[in-house]
Amino acid sequence: MAVSRRRFLGAAAVSLGLAGLRSLFDADRLLAVSPVDRFGPLIDDAEGILALPEGFHYRIVSRAGEAMTDGLIVPALHDGMATFPGPDGLTLLVRNHEVSWGASGELGPFGEGHRLLDRIDASRIFDPGAAGEPALGGTTTLLYDTREQRLVGHRLSLTGTIRNCAGGPTPWGSWVTCEETVQRRGNGRLRDHGWNFEVPAVWDAPLADPVPLEAMGRFNHEAIAVDAASGAVYETEDDTEGLLYRFLPNEPGHLAAGGRLQALAIREQPSLDTRNHDRERVAVGQGFEVHWIDMDDVHSPDDDLRFRGFAAGAARFARGEGIWQGDDGIYFACTNGGRLQKGQILRYVPSPFEGTPRESERPATLELFIEPNDSTLIENADNLTMAPWGDLIVCEDGTGDDFLVGVTPEGELYRFAHNLTGGGEFAGACFSPDGSTFFVNMQAQGWTFAITGPWHGRG
Repeated sequence: MAVSRRRFLGAAAVSLGLAGLRSLFDADRLLAVSPVDRFGPLIDDAEGILALPEGFHYRIVSRAGEAMTDGLIVPALHDGMATFPGPDGLTLLVRNHEVSWGASGELGPFGEGHRLLDRIDASRIFDPGAAGEPALGGTTTLLYDTREQRLVGHRLSLTGTIRNCAGGPTPWGSWVTCEETVQRRGNGRLRDHGWNFEVPAVWDAPLADPVPLEAMGRFNHEAIAVDAASGAVYETEDDTEGLLYRFLPNEPGHLAAGGRLQALAIREQPSLDTRNHDRERVAVGQGFEVHWIDMDDVHSPDDDLRFRGFAAGAARFARGEGIWQGDDGIYFACTNGGRLQKGQILRYVPSPFEGTPRESERPATLELFIEPNDSTLIENADNLTMAPWGDLIVCEDGTGDDFLVGVTPEGELYRFAHNLTGGGEFAGACFSPDGSTFFVNMQAQGWTFAITGPWHGRG
């Protein structure tokens, strides 16, 4: 379903003015009448798994529970991912697993009763847990051949963490994976959780050294994006009263060397609530100049970082989710934003002097890019990525049917894929470095898809 964000606002306002008894939701639905001509209508496949436009095909290339190349088991609950150039023209894919503390061993890489735990170096488990019950979240790395469309191998690359939700790629060839939890040491856990970890995007290597990037803050992390020009790292917080953070590393490209954590604030509007839940404080297309507030006590033992930041003037966001850098800014989703809490997507444009004392001369800006308030357009945007042709591809995590939704640079929406299995969010959307293959997960099913087709034939 399609409607430009500009046409959407104007028509909805007229509708409200002429018919006070008609809800904005009904007005939205009336506008959602014609698809953007990107790839055409979705066609259900015979297996009842995935609907795609004509000419597109999918393969399930990795399933939870399968044996991996290293002898371990593909963990469950696939989430965020990114791709990287691999050896010999192959593609590396680093994938998160959002496995919670105390989950059954069958959901982790070691199998029932952790029977395969002795296959790995115990020093590489971030939290081995008490009595041999390790945390089962982490990452796996896949090696994929886009020319032959086949999986070459997959292996465990980080383990001993909790609820690895999303994250983001770095320009220097690594994946930052994020724990979406603030669980403390105790009750079987030997470590505090709520950190980011860096995983090198390499194939023939041991498990990543599980070093928590503590200077990046401890909170319910969701995803990160790196500004290649400045080295600044932006972090979303999956909380209904969350903030948007910026990490300025002491050594760009070396996150473990520490740095400074800040929270985004709107110039001359301290503690702005961007969620638009009770009333519209931020309009679609409206831009704001921003500044950044230094945060202290970033380990946040009381899980109060977001409250301290808001009290100091930082803006509030409704469950920050996926974040990705495009050519014209950094886009991020707020899954529960908007009057009907169906989601928002915002765009941050860095200052040309980002992260330096001169950035106040030409401040960065923040814009509410879309807020449809209509589940027939998009419902609860989660992970997102930038397509090679400049559209966003957004994963829904809604209450019913879930779709992959495209968003054009003009703010028009279209559906690219439909989960036909009866429910379960899409996650981890990303394109191969050569642009030929789109990867995405169905989280509940524990499947990773490789999708190919006539990308060049878009409208």
